[in-house]
Formats: sequence, C-alpha cells, structure tokens
Amino acid sequence: MVTASVAWELADATGGRFRLGLGTQVRGHIVRRYGSEWQSPGPRIADYIAATRACFAAFRGEPLEHHGEFYELTLLPAMWSPGPIDAPDPPIDLAAVNPWMLRLAGASADGVHVHPLNTSTYLRETVVPQLKEGARSAGRSMGALEITVPVLLVAGDTPEERDRWREMARAQVAFYGSTSSYSFLFDQIGRPAIPGRLRELQRTGDFAAMTALVDDELLSEFTVDGEWRTIADAVMAKYDGIATRVVDYFGASAWLTEPSRLLRWGAVASDIRSRTASPGTQR
Repeated sequence: MVTASVAWELADATGGRFRLGLGTQVRGHIVRRYGSEWQSPGPRIADYIAATRACFAAFRGEPLEHHGEFYELTLLPAMWSPGPIDAPDPPIDLAAVNPWMLRLAGASADGVHVHPLNTSTYLRETVVPQLKEGARSAGRSMGALEITVPVLLVAGDTPEERDRWREMARAQVAFYGSTSSYSFLFDQIGRPAIPGRLRELQRTGDFAAMTALVDDELLSEFTVDGEWRTIADAVMAKYDGIATRVVDYFGASAWLTEPSRLLRWGAVASDIRSRTASPGTQR
C-alpha cells in the first residue's frame, strides 16, 4: 500500500512518466540488511505485483480486494485513498536475472530491468527466450514489454579517459561476479571458475585481487567500449533487437564527478533514438 501510494503520487507529479521498479534481493541482504524473512522470493514478488495493481484499482474507486498467497488487502477507507489521477496507472517493471524471474516479468510485468552484469550471450540465450516464454504463457505480446538494459559504458576520446571508466567497470564486474546467483553468466561464456575464486577473495577482503581477476578479455564480455564518435554503433551492435532502452550504468557517478559525460551520453541517446524511430526498425 505504501509503495502504491508513493508510485501514484509520482505518476501524478510527472504526468504519467514514472515507472515503478520492483525486485527481490539475495538472502543475505533480505535477512541481515533489512531484518526481514526470506521466503519464496519469486512467488512473493508475483503476489506483490498483483497486490500493488489492486491498490491502483482501489485508488480509482474499485473495492480493494486482493487475496494472495502472501498479501491480503481488503480495507481502504475513502479518507485515506489518494483518489483518481489524470495519468495512467504506473507501469510496473521487474528486476530479473534468472530464468524463473524473467518468465514472471514476461507474464506479469509491464517491463523488465536487466541486471548490469550482462553479456550478449546471456541476453540472447537467456533473457529474450525466457521473456518470450513468459509472455506466451500469459497470452501476451513481447511488443508491449519495456526491456531496460544498463550498460557498463567505457567511452572516451582518449585512452586515459576510457581507462578510468574501464577500471570502474572491472571493479563492478568483480563485485557482482562474486554473487553466486549470477554464476551461470560466467558458465555461458566459458569462464566457470571465476565466480568461485571471486567469492574466496571476497571472504579474505582482498578486493584488489578480485579486480585483477577480471582480465581484459573477460571484461569485454560485460562492457561496451569505444570513442564517443563510435560508441553509438557499439551500443547498437550489442543491444539492437533486444533492448527498448539502454541506461549508462555510470550515469549517477558522472552526475557528481563529470557532468559533461551526461551531455555526451545524451547525444549518443539521441543518435540511437533517431536510428530506431524509423518504421520497421528492430527494437
């Protein structure tokens, strides 16, 4: 109810441009960081999506009636309802990595937010087929699904400029790669030993060795690398036909340390948009 209410307010304030992102977490964070129980994360988030949509319907005046496996919602007095808004219900995007969650996104969400630790192999062999299977099971079209993919962008006009972002990406791949849930991505590209070694180094606190373990060949699987004048081509080569939207993963860091990078990325985004706006272009 709290999530739905905040999403409703943001949808109203932005004229319908807000998208609500939902997702689960790994057990360690759920139990030790948030002090909550870990139980059936997939089915629970599926029920959460349905419960949130029931709240949206109640805000528009329908009776609040949601009876799910985890959530039971039946009370919304008029004085505590935010009431209807002129904007549509906020679309719900689901963060998904593994096949089960990707199928759920295809079946139940308005969009999927792919993990920044992604490769071309993973996108084409796991993400797209599982989204299609989920959509098919629910009688839905893939065309209605927003597919947002963060990119570890290594862009710059000089080798020194690119080196800075390349090393940030290397550290990010090392960090994410130590999570056991993501190990299968490394299996897909023929580097199955990497995640276990990263976890061993993480337990000892040797973060420098973790980063060093991500060699240039491995790093290239997870990044898009190039000069600003060519980076749009590189982004298109990796994500065209898959993503409806790509996001510079380092955008938030650039906002604080290198705002001009956002202007450069804006130009790249406009270039990509112009290429994909023509009729018949693959998404």
